[in-house]
Amino acid sequence: MRYKAPRGTQDILPSKVERWQRLETAARRVMERYGYREIRTPDFEEEDLFLRTVGEETDIVAKEMYSFTDRKGRRLALRPEGTAPVIRSYIENAMWKERRLQKLYYLGPMFRYDRPQKGRYRQFHQIGAEAVGSLSPLVDAEVIAMMVAVLREAGIRRLVLKLNSLGDTTSRASYIKALVKYFRGHEERLCGDCRLRLKKNPMRILDCKVPSCNELAAGIPAMEEYLSQEAREHYDQVQHWLRVLGVSFEKDKNLVRGLDYYTRTAFEVHHGELGATVALGGGGRYDGLVAECGGPDTPGIGFSLGTERVLLAIEQDKALRIKFEEDKYVRKAGYYIAWLGDIALKEAFSLAGFIRKKVRVEMEFEEGSLKSRLRQADRLRLSHAIILGENELKEEKFLVRELSTGNQEKMELSHSEEMRNEMVKKLIPYYDAEKKYDKAMDDLSYRTISGALSEYDGS
Repeated sequence: MRYKAPRGTQDILPSKVERWQRLETAARRVMERYGYREIRTPDFEEEDLFLRTVGEETDIVAKEMYSFTDRKGRRLALRPEGTAPVIRSYIENAMWKERRLQKLYYLGPMFRYDRPQKGRYRQFHQIGAEAVGSLSPLVDAEVIAMMVAVLREAGIRRLVLKLNSLGDTTSRASYIKALVKYFRGHEERLCGDCRLRLKKNPMRILDCKVPSCNELAAGIPAMEEYLSQEAREHYDQVQHWLRVLGVSFEKDKNLVRGLDYYTRTAFEVHHGELGATVALGGGGRYDGLVAECGGPDTPGIGFSLGTERVLLAIEQDKALRIKFEEDKYVRKAGYYIAWLGDIALKEAFSLAGFIRKKVRVEMEFEEGSLKSRLRQADRLRLSHAIILGENELKEEKFLVRELSTGNQEKMELSHSEEMRNEMVKKLIPYYDAEKKYDKAMDDLSYRTISGALSEYDGS
């Protein structure tokens, strides 16, 4: 029987992993510049954590969550999102005692039973951050700006940031009455799920993906009209500080996000070429979530980006795509040992262990021809080959061939520190070439960003 990856999952092969690593490195670099520290939580939690926080009426909990019972009869769930586990950890470890404002980020897999499509998987990955401990609108602006900065660092252009306020408890109650009044006048046009939502959680209608419900929702009153004075002032301040930071945005009265714990600020970021219905990520404020999970009354705000979707957006950029393709032809500093014969194998294995203390070395473990070995060295994009055969062993030497030029020279076969240092020196031009390539990628990202600023910021 031949096994396949489960539907809605994917193998991230070595040929693709480098792109993931570049994005993750860019994200870490940006978030650490903002003073955020990494946190890692389990891939599964108690099911009730998500029932209480995400909301039982959301599609995530009602239709998409992977839940199961363990051998002790405990109900557990694979995490469908990253915020609730971070808040659980924040409370369990009393992190507020260490510092009032905790700034945390995470990278990792999430799980939702959803219909697989391009950029959407049942096991998917998120890059996210949470700022827990402050109600200041400056924190809102900084979190949003940091999310945009991560995408810019990755080289993505044509970003569209959407912003809304979901109000406080007072605002929400007034707005829900207005929504119920509006939708009851058009109830026959709602899908079956939204008719139930109208009775239990009317704001969830705004997150429905059914086209007829989307069209109907376009005529709803704006939440901004129902904001309390305090909520309005907060929303105005968030907009003010975003402008101070040079982050452009557009208001979207239909933006609610897919989770019930959001209050006040809500936001999403889209990519021009992926379409308005595909968000790269987003987030919002969740001022009641910590208390809901049994902790002290503590405000918070966060965001998450879908790693697969961000990579999809990167692939839409022709300049970045070309650069990634060029990466196939950039030789990496390192040695491939081509050995011939059993005696040479023993010496090659010993030599590889010695040189690896300083540099990368690859070799095969089965007999093969010199021609096939050198072809393999080319496929691995290595800069040099070490040829070790019968003639070289008789002379107690080995041959070093530079694969890009074909130039070669013989070296003494010894295990001295001097010989190892000499091997490193030969690779310096290729180490420099790798650095230049990385700088070119950074420069490309910068040029991409600079070109996008006029589109994005209106400058």
